[in-house]
Amino acid sequence: MFGINGGELVVLLVVALVVLGPERLPQYAEQLAHLVKSARRFAKGAQAQMREELGPEFDDIDWQKLDPRQYDPRRIVRDALSDVWDDEPATTAKKKPSRTGSTAAGAVDLEKKKSTAPAAAPAAVPYDEDAT
Repeated sequence: MFGINGGELVVLLVVALVVLGPERLPQYAEQLAHLVKSARRFAKGAQAQMREELGPEFDDIDWQKLDPRQYDPRRIVRDALSDVWDDEPATTAKKKPSRTGSTAAGAVDLEKKKSTAPAAAPAAVPYDEDAT
C-alpha cells in the first residue's frame, strides 16, 4: 500500500495523533471516511458506466491478460530468442552462457555458430545503367 510497510504506518499514525491532537483527530477521521466513501462511489459509478457503454462484452474481457504485472522482459526475450535457437541443427548442443563474464568463451561459441551456419549464396546486385 503506497510503499509503506506496517511499522511505518504505525509511526505515521502516532505522529498524526501527536500533531493533530485528540480534539481535531475525530474531525479528520470523519473527513477521511467521507473521502474513501466518495472514492468508492466514483469507482463503482465508473464501472457501471463502462458496463453500460460496452454492453455484454465487458463481462467477457479477460482482465488477467491485460495486467501489466504479468509481463516479464526476461521471459519475452527468452521466448523471442528461442525461435532463433530452434532453427539450429539438432546435433549441436545448446550451451548456457557463463556468468563469469568470460568474453573469450563467448567469442569462440559465436565463431562456432557462424562457421556451422550454411552460407547463403550472394545475390546479384541489381544495376540500372539509365539511373546513373
